[in-house]
Amino acid sequence: FCPDEAPGLHDVYGEKFEALYHKYEKEGRARRVVKARALWSTILQSQIETGTPYMLYKDACNRKSNQKNLGTIKSSNLCTEIIEYTDADEVAVCNLASVALPKFITDDERSFDHQKLYDITYHVTENLNDVIDVNFYPVIEARKSNMRHRPIGIGVQGLADTFARLRLPFESKEARLLNHEIFETLYFAALTASKDLAKKHGPYETFPGSPTSEGILQYDMWKEHPPLNGRWDWAGLKEEIKEHGLRNSLLVAPMPTASTSQILGNNECFEPYTSNVYLRRVLAGEFVCVNHHLLRDLIKHDLWNDDLKNQLIAANGSVQGLDIPLDMKELYKTVWEISQKALIDMAADRGAFIDQSQSFNVHVTDANFGKITSMHFYGWKKGLKTGMYYLRTKAAADAIQFTVDQEALEKVERQKIIDEKAQKNMEAMVCSLENRDECLACGS
Repeated sequence: FCPDEAPGLHDVYGEKFEALYHKYEKEGRARRVVKARALWSTILQSQIETGTPYMLYKDACNRKSNQKNLGTIKSSNLCTEIIEYTDADEVAVCNLASVALPKFITDDERSFDHQKLYDITYHVTENLNDVIDVNFYPVIEARKSNMRHRPIGIGVQGLADTFARLRLPFESKEARLLNHEIFETLYFAALTASKDLAKKHGPYETFPGSPTSEGILQYDMWKEHPPLNGRWDWAGLKEEIKEHGLRNSLLVAPMPTASTSQILGNNECFEPYTSNVYLRRVLAGEFVCVNHHLLRDLIKHDLWNDDLKNQLIAANGSVQGLDIPLDMKELYKTVWEISQKALIDMAADRGAFIDQSQSFNVHVTDANFGKITSMHFYGWKKGLKTGMYYLRTKAAADAIQFTVDQEALEKVERQKIIDEKAQKNMEAMVCSLENRDECLACGS
């Protein structure tokens, strides 16, 4: 369609979009017809080759937005976690900060301090709210938007470090529960702080008519979400928000934290480790570094030696073929060894407490159209706003990245042959009706 001959499609979503689209179809306003499957194949081919385009779902972004009273949201930012309203008179602004989750692990390394997370998030909300008032705005449209709606975005870093220190494998029930509880605490604290700021300074200008003004919070707009953990008084908070309002229209937006996590020595945002070995480039040169949690465990169990080091490097940072305890293999799985279905489930769990969106990368080994299609549809069905930031892919067999001991390399290669045979046997089961949990498409 030409937007001049078929106006308004980008201004609507959901049922209104479908109705208008069908109307223009019947009226013969289409300039050119493209087969949906051909378009889909082109998108998938580009994603496999380049990692993009990013995938966001317009209906989910708008239906679950606290800014839906302003109009239709038509775009996101570069990292796909910001979902804010923009039009010809306003340019949306994101005011961001991340919280380092490992700082909230108790001294005995056995539990997570939610009260401390609440306290810090409360202060972060206050600080970001102040940033809005003192910031420099290069264009007047940006200042206008920020002052009217006052959105902020609080994210996290070091979720993988937190799981490692608490001895929780990424795919465990305990890790999934903690992931949910962390973001429930984060959202509750940010809402409480914003409500208290509204008591002092008044609600943001466009608060009337927003979902929160009617007592509708983010998790209320999801068809499914984990049960509230009972730690926080949500009913009481809703009543106070309806009475006093909020100072900020949006509060939570987990961003990539690519730079800040390096400064604090944490893994990025909520992502698993991509490898247990990585190359660090600094002015003094290049250095091979090892996941410090793994290194601590190996030294503690008297397993760290040159032979194991060479095997780890030869395996591109995977511990699955090493002669170490099974619990350590589970704990230090890389993102390539973790079920993407499990990661999408965790993204949906925390999504119920994220009023913007999240920079959610997808990692697939031996990517093909079937795998990527299955992944996209599963994320869409789960209600994600950002279905995919970057698609990260790799071949089933990687080239060795470092010079390693040849004997260690041969040992790893022998183990790979054994693992590949077992993998082929498992793949034969994937789309069996008797094995639905092994397939994203059938296991939903």
